[in-house]
Amino acid sequence: MKSSTDGNAASAPPQPAGKAGDLKLRVLSALVMAPVVLAAVWAGGWVLRALLVAAALLAVAEWVNLVPSTRRSAALLSSGAGVVASLVTLIALGAGAAVGVAALFILVVALAGGGRDRTLLGIGVFYVSLGLIGLDWLRDRPDDGLALFLYAMLAVWATDIGAYAAGRSIGGPKLAPRISPKKTWAGLIGGMVSAGLAGWAVAEVAGAAQPLLALLVAAMSAVVAQAGDLFESAVKRRYDIKDSGHLIPGHGGILDRIDGLLVAAPVLALFHATIGTAVSWW
Repeated sequence: MKSSTDGNAASAPPQPAGKAGDLKLRVLSALVMAPVVLAAVWAGGWVLRALLVAAALLAVAEWVNLVPSTRRSAALLSSGAGVVASLVTLIALGAGAAVGVAALFILVVALAGGGRDRTLLGIGVFYVSLGLIGLDWLRDRPDDGLALFLYAMLAVWATDIGAYAAGRSIGGPKLAPRISPKKTWAGLIGGMVSAGLAGWAVAEVAGAAQPLLALLVAAMSAVVAQAGDLFESAVKRRYDIKDSGHLIPGHGGILDRIDGLLVAAPVLALFHATIGTAVSWW
């Protein structure tokens, strides 16, 4: 659920006509998707869960296509089962048990799929399921679930936009040149600033107890989201693949769009359930 701009292009040179056209396609795709996503987030409940499960199933399918295996069909089926089992466990037994089930499916998928990189293959279902657990847990908070979900999602969107803008306008030293050559430190800082402001705005509108703390948490969420982005980029670079898929015109695959959110959401959920509760930040 990333925004229409991508931190991977943070320090790219001025775009030629072809790339400008691609940017327009990405913006149009985002404009089509955004109302659907926001409507489901607003509705919550099983409407949102249906969207989250659909996105998670597509994401693990892309992961299985990305990481080689000797039994691809078995890897697909076990990965899908892991996603569904994680959500069912979350609803029935809570987040702790759901994380345990997601971790168990690392082994299940690795054994089912086989191959030289079977452990990495199994990690994919944990990576995606953990994001699903975090997002559903945030939205399911009885009093402030909608605000917390929007806080997480908009902070990640703002991270991508801020990183893109700062990287293009400032440039400078590369963040992780061996993994994602176009990312810069300026882009990361720009993403943190943008995410902090977005988080602060949501906190103010929601009437959070400590909006300034919400600003700091959102800024740190930008770092976590960039880490998720770099993780997927490292896997794609390992197999010399540009995009995880071609589902979304101008954007690539669903995994390319939600890689940062998959990591940022569970980290935010953990913070809210522990330190956040202790300091009454929201």
